[in-house]
Order: sequence, then structure tokens, then C-alpha cells
Amino acid sequence: MTGTRIAALGHYQPAKVLTNHDLAGIVDTDDAWITSRVGIRTRHVAGPDEPVDELAAHAAGKALATAGLTPDDIDLVLVATSTAIDRSPNTAARVAARLGMTSPATMDLNVVCAGFTHALATADHAVRAGGARRVLVIGADKMTAVTDWTDRTTCVLVGDGAGAAIVEAVEDAGDEPGIGPVLWGSVPEMGHAVRIEGTPPVFAQEGQAVYRWATQQLPALARKACERSGIEPEDLAGVVLHQANLRIIEPLAAKIGAVNAIVARDVVDSGNTSAASIPLALAKLVERGELPSGAPVLLFGFGGNLSYAGQVVRVP
Repeated sequence: MTGTRIAALGHYQPAKVLTNHDLAGIVDTDDAWITSRVGIRTRHVAGPDEPVDELAAHAAGKALATAGLTPDDIDLVLVATSTAIDRSPNTAARVAARLGMTSPATMDLNVVCAGFTHALATADHAVRAGGARRVLVIGADKMTAVTDWTDRTTCVLVGDGAGAAIVEAVEDAGDEPGIGPVLWGSVPEMGHAVRIEGTPPVFAQEGQAVYRWATQQLPALARKACERSGIEPEDLAGVVLHQANLRIIEPLAAKIGAVNAIVARDVVDSGNTSAASIPLALAKLVERGELPSGAPVLLFGFGGNLSYAGQVVRVP
């Protein structure tokens, strides 16, 4: 097999919507304070009876239906999440059970907000190495379950959701591979800047440190990801960054130099959904017809562990 491609996408968000005005009744904040600092207006919140594997399975089911595939067409299930409550069975195994799969390999990856782009690269590598023919890649997080609702610096950020992609082998990738080479890395000594820790686990971050790192260090890395795929930033049709904060997304996108690209701003409606944010935003852009089939799009995840991973993909 000489290449891979994304065959289909799917996304899911819980029905309950929490607005900034709703949050004003929970914590000392208001709509103007939130929108001016992070650009978020609404977010979706899963109920206590909606575990993260259920969110993931909904998104996966949509991707399978779009691709015209059955669950047993999948060889490997990868779920990027940092909000699974149980250590075993893992989220991927629970998703496989929900979908009625019979014998897939199942694996969770915890790279927090960069989880989906890491999982997508892992799927790409597995297919190229001959370890799988089709891989179901899911980013899913229930961030509201690990949130301190008395902390207005973090509770205004988070939302719940899932996004899925089906990665499959192609016999001839040509000059424009469906999934380009990944650029990934981390800043281990700064891992404390974004945390989900404790008993019970709670999300916390050093917002200013993350902002400086994202806006100052990541543009050059994102451009390098484009270079690895042999594409100039100005030739990108879309840029889908981790949907952390509009004040991070907009300057980072501008510094990349993708002057002709549609920049995903799903954070406004969905909040920070961690590993779900990139596939969620990408699937919505494709569903709305804003990105044509075959269009080159830069995906770039970043955040927890001060990890990052980026690759240029072609829209299914």
C-alpha cells in the first residue's frame, strides 16, 4: 500500500446547550467577559448518563454510514481521549462493543488536546505498515466531567463532543497523499501548564503560558507541517487548529500565512472539546460544503503536555 486517505467523517454533540448567560447563573461571569477573552458563546454538555464512549460511538456510526461501511469493515479502533473514567476496558473497546464489532484491535491514546492528530498519524502509519486496512479514528472528550464549576477561568472554556474519521489504504497515493507526513513533538518540562489530575480528576491550566507558547512557538511548526506535505500555506483551502480559544486560533492562523484558507472557528459554538475539537470542526465544515472534496487542509492539534501534531489532509 502506497498511501492512505480519509474516507469519511462524522461528528456528534450532546443535545444540551449551555450559553454564556446560563454560566452567569453558576459562576461570577457574564457574556461580555467570556466572549472578549475566549470568543466562546455556547457549548454542549453531556448528561451523567452519557459517557464518553457513547459520544464516540455516535460520531463513529455517522462516519461509517457516510462511508457506506459496516462495523466489521474496520480492523483497528483508535480513540483519542483524556476523560475516560475507567482504565479498563478502554474507551475504544467500549465503542467497538457499542457498534457490534467482532474482532478489531482497540486502543486509546491520551495526548489531551493534540490527541486526534496523534491518533490520525498513528492510523496512517498502521495502514502504511500493513497492520490494518481500515482504521476508525475518534477524538472524544467529556470535559465537563473534569471541570471545577467554581473556577471561572476554566469552566467557561469547556464543552463535550466527538468527531470521527475513517482512514483507509489507497493503492496509488499519487503526488497528493490523502494524509500527509506528521510533524509532532512536545515540551515535556512544561507539561504542568495543562493538567487533568487529582481524585477526582480536575482540569486546570496556566492560561498565559499556554497562550504565549501557542502564539509564539507554534506558527513555525505548523508551517513546517505544510512543508513536509509539499504545500505552501497560501495554497491551503482550510486550517483546522485545536479549538482552544478564539484569541489563540486567529493570531496563530494569521502567522501561518494561510491567507486563502477557511479557518475553523467552531470554538464559538462548541467551546474547547479537547481531542474532539479538530474532527468536530472539520466534519462540520465538510458537512456544510465549505470545503470541497480533495481540498488540502492543515490539521494542527496542540495543548496538554504542551504536545503538538500537525499534518495536511485531503478532504473526503
